[in-house]
Amino acid sequence: MNERGQDVKNYHHYYLPIQTHYLLDAYGNQRRVRILLPKDYEKHAQKHYPVVYMHDGQNVFYSKEAYSGHSWKLIPLLKQTAEFPDMLIVAIDNAGEARFDEYTPWPLSVENQALIGFSGGAGQVYSEWVATVVKPYIDTHYRTKPDREYTLCAGSSLGGLIVAYMGSAYPEVFGSLGIFSLASWVSEEAFLDFVSKHPLQKDTKVYIQVGTDEGNEVDQALLNKNSNQAYIDSSLWYYQTLLRGGHEMDHLWLRILADEQHFEKYWADHFGEFLAFSFAEK
Repeated sequence: MNERGQDVKNYHHYYLPIQTHYLLDAYGNQRRVRILLPKDYEKHAQKHYPVVYMHDGQNVFYSKEAYSGHSWKLIPLLKQTAEFPDMLIVAIDNAGEARFDEYTPWPLSVENQALIGFSGGAGQVYSEWVATVVKPYIDTHYRTKPDREYTLCAGSSLGGLIVAYMGSAYPEVFGSLGIFSLASWVSEEAFLDFVSKHPLQKDTKVYIQVGTDEGNEVDQALLNKNSNQAYIDSSLWYYQTLLRGGHEMDHLWLRILADEQHFEKYWADHFGEFLAFSFAEK
């Protein structure tokens, strides 16, 4: 039985136990990076695989260790979906108390910054570490398809912000971006300016998902407008900025979903759409 109480004997995918590595991050700290491998990984020694890099790694695999008590449910998703290719999932843990700074590439521009206790701006260092240390490490130690068209990156909230930033900062590395509940409103002007000046490659797939009930009391305390609308605006403005920059509409998918909230359950519900969109025509 799987974690949903369903019989797995007819599933297309059976995944190996998760591999765990500890890599030195940009500040010399040990960072846990976990890799989910397909079952046939050891059996087919000549086979190479696409890779999905995910932030907030504590929330990716197991609900018992997820911040909200609900994981992204990726293991059941991959087991149950025959049309997806076998792939590696690389889950990079966040930095705990330093998460806010690490996932924001610029100093914060929101109201009432003192309520957060963080100033932001370490995202550029973190992104460089992922692109120039973590990815080469994975490509060296595992049989990956290292080309950008087979390199996906996904995250939610501030994790979505850092995915969007990394896509523009390293367009030669990442060929598909999954951006869930984008929280670029924490530094909107700097974010949109950067994206407009650093265009994605034309064939980059970008999946953008946001709900209409994303905001909460903490977000509202930082804003001078409705926090629900702030999340919707961030996603719309990012989408529009990509279009104005000449990105092909066929490679963009924006989903604004009624009543959905800022919660792993909703991101998990739509992760399969992101994968299907990313791997279409490959």
